Amino acid sequence: MKWLPPVPAEDKDAFTFASQAGRQLDYYCIAGKNADDVIAGYRTLTGKAPVMPRWAMGFWQSRERYKTQAELLETAAEFRRRGIPLDNIVQDWSYWKEDAWGSQEFDEARFPDATGMIRDLHDKYKTQIMISVWPKVYEGIDVYKQFDAKGWLYRRNIADRQRDWIGQGYISTFYDAFNKEARRGFWNLLQQKLYARGVDAWWMDASEPDILSNVSPEKRLAQMTPLSAGIAAEYLNAYPLENARGIYEGQRAADSMKRVFLLTRSGFAGSQRYATAIWSGDIGSRWEDMRAQIMAGVNFSLSGQPYWTMDIGGFAVEKRYEQSLPSDSAEWRELQTRWFQFGTFVPLFRSHGQFPFREVYNIAPEGSPAYESMLYYNKLRYRLMPYIYSLAGMTYHRDYTIMRGLIMDFPQDKLSRETGDQFMFGPSLLISPVTVFGARERNSTCLPGRAGMICIAVDGSLAGSASAPPRPTNGRPCMCEKAPFCRRGPRCNIPRRNRRIPLHCLYTPALTPPLIYTKTKTPLTDTKKDDSATFPCVTTRARVSLRSAHAAAAFPECGNGALSA
Repeated sequence: MKWLPPVPAEDKDAFTFASQAGRQLDYYCIAGKNADDVIAGYRTLTGKAPVMPRWAMGFWQSRERYKTQAELLETAAEFRRRGIPLDNIVQDWSYWKEDAWGSQEFDEARFPDATGMIRDLHDKYKTQIMISVWPKVYEGIDVYKQFDAKGWLYRRNIADRQRDWIGQGYISTFYDAFNKEARRGFWNLLQQKLYARGVDAWWMDASEPDILSNVSPEKRLAQMTPLSAGIAAEYLNAYPLENARGIYEGQRAADSMKRVFLLTRSGFAGSQRYATAIWSGDIGSRWEDMRAQIMAGVNFSLSGQPYWTMDIGGFAVEKRYEQSLPSDSAEWRELQTRWFQFGTFVPLFRSHGQFPFREVYNIAPEGSPAYESMLYYNKLRYRLMPYIYSLAGMTYHRDYTIMRGLIMDFPQDKLSRETGDQFMFGPSLLISPVTVFGARERNSTCLPGRAGMICIAVDGSLAGSASAPPRPTNGRPCMCEKAPFCRRGPRCNIPRRNRRIPLHCLYTPALTPPLIYTKTKTPLTDTKKDDSATFPCVTTRARVSLRSAHAAAAFPECGNGALSA
């Protein structure tokens, strides 16, 4: 039996720091008036978070995996046929030949015209594509030979003759992301094989690095040999940072007019400066897993990394859900619906998982409560896009945090400090997901002591409430506004870009708004090119106005510089 003895009384208030290989440690104490100040200080030290492309704030559809070109295109076509908004479709792993992991080449037997496929996704179906790119390379393929000849590969796993879990099992290793030339070589491979075809974004899986899964820490360190930077014990955790750096710097050098977007399974201090979002890995598809993700997202965001996401619906599925018995199917649909509702209000809105497939129409039939609820929340996300994209602007310009623990906005409220299953989505929306099977409302909702709160009813209309939200119908979660207004756009089935669209403000005269309105003239380009404008809001009891001379010239939908609610 293993057990940990109580800490001696004299050591209860002591801290001990230890390192396997640390030569020197510098400690920084970041102080501020509030949590936002502290996070801003962290980003001053480690780097600002670039504004993400606007499409990245929309809905993403993924699965493990689309096995053929036809499956991928048919999915995009079905979304458009049904009028379900979609901004990004994801091609997960194994689009290559079985024995060619790391080649970054499509298997032509299953993807006969990858360039044409990507062109159709862009032009015909008006969506971006993100693709999975591992730092893993199979022994013997051309990429392996090229990288090995230049000393860019870790060799321990090769020497051990360790086979992976694919087919007959293949021997593999990872490239050395701490080697500047290796990073450049890896990007050049992606550019030639994928970026040149039109790929928009990069999914960097196994970036821990997960050279061999489920091994001891000692084994993991031994596998990172030889390491150009020194010894693995000193640098291991920084691998995802350097891996992201190589792709970010490579794409920026190749195409400075297009924003970089990276989704990575692991990160390190400063990952945000390389346009990374981090997701919570291969989580389970259970109610307790969904509940845990609320706290996971809040705590992760408090670390200073602003862009977090998860597999909506969970990745690993219990066998009973695969068998589709009536009782289990009903629970599966309810679980997916609840998770979808919650996922609508995290920084990145992304559905992903193993079978059963996660497309809305594969979860539930059209017209069913589950289908209609997920469609409602998908479209609500897009109606809130002016608000959401402004949060992305604030994240860069003001070092803001999008997914916020209640203590960030209500530090003096005792109940807020004790509440882990609610959060603020920006300054205006309080999100209180329903996370219990069979529940049609929450047992309790923490409404921090602030006047002027309103709730968005299920049809998108407003229901006033100063103390408690109305009970949601059809089991939909409550979303409450505490700030004076929240900008909404029009209803749409296909995301709109570079078009003049009206903005509608939901307004209550409670507080001076902390928000700014952010819009880009060219949604793909970087903020360093001065293609965006931010301007403060002026409010009175009867009117919300956005005023800026620059806005009037650059963004005609604002008319003479004023936009009224």
